[in-house]
Amino acid sequence: MSTKITILKKLKEIEEKEKIKTLYAVESGSRGWGFESKDSDYDVRLIYIRPLDWYLSIDDKKDFIEHPVSSLLDISGWDIKKALKLFGNSNPPLYEWLNSPIIYLERGSFVQRLRDLMPKFYSPKTSLYHYLHMAKGNYREYLKRERVRVKKYFYVLRPVFACMWIEKHKTVPPIEFEKLFHDQELDGKLTDEIEKLLKRKRTGDEMDIEQRIEIIDNFIKNKLAYFENYLKGFEKEKKLINNYALDNIFRNSVKNQS
Repeated sequence: MSTKITILKKLKEIEEKEKIKTLYAVESGSRGWGFESKDSDYDVRLIYIRPLDWYLSIDDKKDFIEHPVSSLLDISGWDIKKALKLFGNSNPPLYEWLNSPIIYLERGSFVQRLRDLMPKFYSPKTSLYHYLHMAKGNYREYLKRERVRVKKYFYVLRPVFACMWIEKHKTVPPIEFEKLFHDQELDGKLTDEIEKLLKRKRTGDEMDIEQRIEIIDNFIKNKLAYFENYLKGFEKEKKLINNYALDNIFRNSVKNQS
């Protein structure tokens, strides 16, 4: 049985258990980012909807689900109302889901309508803060030692390249590592080191504790410092208050459930 069939089967089981309908399910982890190894796990994320009556309540209800299936498969997701609120706030993880290259399930026009609205709601500043915070956190956790797990460089390089994309294009950065990487004009030696590391990661070459890669390490430290300063001078953005389009998507989606 293929992995996709297994995932779709699990999604069906979750739908029946939770009494939901999946609108969208994608890969969100290293497989979606494009630097998975043969033993990488599957991180499935979904947006789902419930029957109309569920939303017609004065009670606050749980608006997410979590279903770890095994050590290699994790499934979790957000209710449509939560997802739309986060979309309106330019939530970077949600925008990544919407741009994932690995789609397991997409029902109706819901997701495409959100993709069409991305330019209107996208906040480069919010996105920059997110990716810089991610890069700094991962750098502290994985790379601030003399000897490191060098495969963890990708968990810092990807958000750094995302920051560089946002500075250059002012648009939603792609989720795939190579699109971010090859969009940049980098020193030749740095490019070669990253390419070698990427090849090792994908072929499953054992990458345990090793010496830090100086040229990559220096690049990261310089970019973290640069974007810390860059954000200080970033122009204040006007907050888009009118959520009529998102309300309309929500109402139409829920009505179609009844």
